[in-house]
Amino acid sequence: MGVYCRTLHRCLHLLKPITFNRPITRLGSSGFIVTQKLHLYRRQSMHSHFSQPRINDSSVEVLGHVHPRDDITNVTAKILSMVGRNLHNQAHHPLWLIKERIKDHFYRSYFSRSGTPLFSVHDTLSPVVTVEQNFDSLLIPADHPSRKKGDNYYLNRTHMLRAHTSAHQKELVRSGLDCFLLAGDVYRRDEIDSSHYPVFHQMEGVRLFSNHELFAEVENGADLCLFEAGGRRTPQKQETHTLEAVKLVEFNLKQTLTRLIRHLFGEELEIRWVECYFPFTHPSFEMEVRFQGDWLEVLGCGVMEQELVLSAGAENKIGWAFGLGLERLAMVLFGIPDIRLFWSQDERFLKQFHLPNIYDPVTFQMRMRPMQMLRSQDSAVRGEGGVRKQLSVADSCLIPSCSMCHHPSQRMKMDVFFSLTLLRNSPILLVTFPEWPLSKYPPLFNNISFWLPAEGYTENDFYDLVRSVGGDLVEKASLVDQFTHPKTKKVSHCYQIVYRHMERTLSQEEVRVIHQAIEQAAERELRVEGRY
Repeated sequence: MGVYCRTLHRCLHLLKPITFNRPITRLGSSGFIVTQKLHLYRRQSMHSHFSQPRINDSSVEVLGHVHPRDDITNVTAKILSMVGRNLHNQAHHPLWLIKERIKDHFYRSYFSRSGTPLFSVHDTLSPVVTVEQNFDSLLIPADHPSRKKGDNYYLNRTHMLRAHTSAHQKELVRSGLDCFLLAGDVYRRDEIDSSHYPVFHQMEGVRLFSNHELFAEVENGADLCLFEAGGRRTPQKQETHTLEAVKLVEFNLKQTLTRLIRHLFGEELEIRWVECYFPFTHPSFEMEVRFQGDWLEVLGCGVMEQELVLSAGAENKIGWAFGLGLERLAMVLFGIPDIRLFWSQDERFLKQFHLPNIYDPVTFQMRMRPMQMLRSQDSAVRGEGGVRKQLSVADSCLIPSCSMCHHPSQRMKMDVFFSLTLLRNSPILLVTFPEWPLSKYPPLFNNISFWLPAEGYTENDFYDLVRSVGGDLVEKASLVDQFTHPKTKKVSHCYQIVYRHMERTLSQEEVRVIHQAIEQAAERELRVEGRY
């Protein structure tokens, strides 16, 4: 179930992944170094048989289909370039790892009577959907704010890039599926910061129950029913459902999701449920997990609206649905601090997640430092009685360099933790250095101010333009001031744009070129009046 949540990820940096220390490099029985080889995954296009997405004055072509433009078309070339990347299906990508762990949990935990997995998995459905699929099929009212042009990417009035994977819920239920997981890329116009991106990935699950399936293990279950006539809607149930049916479905839903999240984060995780509202479920809930005194919302769920189930042709069944964001879980579990990194094709990022087993522990490190070989007779690494086989210190140490390091061959002082391992029957020490923190390169701050047009402007229009022009060099863009002229009543906005490259230092000169391009594009496309 796609969830329109706008909760800021303030707590992401507080969450620590639950891992077990397992060295990558170890001693073999013969005394030689045994190292698990990391193979770089080379991304392959998932839509090579389609022509590249194109947009012109009259049409938008995406995934082999041409859609005529109209007055509501607002998808950009930048966004179209991401369609078909399918990060969740790229083996060893962190989003793929999360998806596979969730899928494996459901495969191992829930079985049909024949012993086959109960839940089917669907992760290759096209992100181009109809407006009816994205909204009407989920009972989202015509005047609901989630339909706004400022929040979605429309190809035209009838087609759009899906804003949630729930757009496929009705078609999958109508095909006869009772239990399924669905994963895919979704598209929303949003603010610019380290935890928001216009393309992200969701995974959701749906389970339907017949009268027999729900009450089979209940005492006197044959006397109980899913539905009642003449009922009324309350905060606890829908008008057509019996209270006992809803309570059993709710219990099954919460039990299923509690097991899933504790499978991912650990059995000691503290969880709470918060009542909320979604147009397509009732009652509805959000799950929050507690880390170091803070609560973080991780998913939304609820009992499916019976009108939705009926429209999909499952008249005699009742069900639940849930939805979660893969990026949010990956940022927490793997310690990834910036959502832009998921789109990186830098081998230093990708190879960290090339694991022999999907459950092997991994914590993201921004900079991979090479291992350094030292001879045991070096006084800097000798302790009393000889060389320490395992050593971790937080003091300043003189460590000799060598050709395996990027540093010049000289002795250098490092105020860091490091570890030394003595190889069996060898005078050689294996020294593993810690990783550099995220992006040591400095940010550059530039402001832009302009008068807004009389009508038709939204903040997401500007954020979308900034992404299109500045790309992933823009780390953050935020509204820092607004002013209304006392006489003319014209409104002025001032935005601060933070530029930072993940791999090198940017100069103010090259940033100024990009910033001027944003100023010019804003005047031309958004009809604002610059105050530069």
